[in-house]
Amino acid sequence: MCKKGRIRVLTGEGKGKTTSALGIALQFAGVDKKVYMVQFIKRPDSSGEHFAVQALGSWLTLKPVGTRGFILKRKPAPEEKLEARLALDNCREAMLSGEYGLVILDEANVAVHKELLELEVLLDFIKSKPEEVELVITGRYAHEDVISLADQVLEMRKCKHHYETGHPAARGVDF
Repeated sequence: MCKKGRIRVLTGEGKGKTTSALGIALQFAGVDKKVYMVQFIKRPDSSGEHFAVQALGSWLTLKPVGTRGFILKRKPAPEEKLEARLALDNCREAMLSGEYGLVILDEANVAVHKELLELEVLLDFIKSKPEEVELVITGRYAHEDVISLADQVLEMRKCKHHYETGHPAARGVDF
């Protein structure tokens, strides 16, 4: 009998959403279950997590979306929207294949907020999740409709951060 996979949303202004999702991925890999992760927003090989994931080998498939980098301060180009939609379609195929126990949509909430991905497309994806698959959706700006479909919502909150005192982000710690 398969255990019901939950839908988890990791959101909020604080740090640690992707790191928490990768912690869940480590737990899955530790019990010999495979993970499929799509990274919206972040450029391939732009952060330490891309390199760390390689150590998990065949247990974790990472699919970064786009090559133009962060879209936080600009509108996504039409080809970026198409690429994001295709990445989600490929992820759905992987999720429905029965090969993966965990699917992570990293920064999907931001992708919706910044109009890289349509809300209805994300909601349809969530609703198509097989019962036995665990789904983790990360990123600030989680839409209330995404939250309503979730079994668990964790909000990361910044209490104090070194950025506020002028210290730059450190490679390997912050990205």
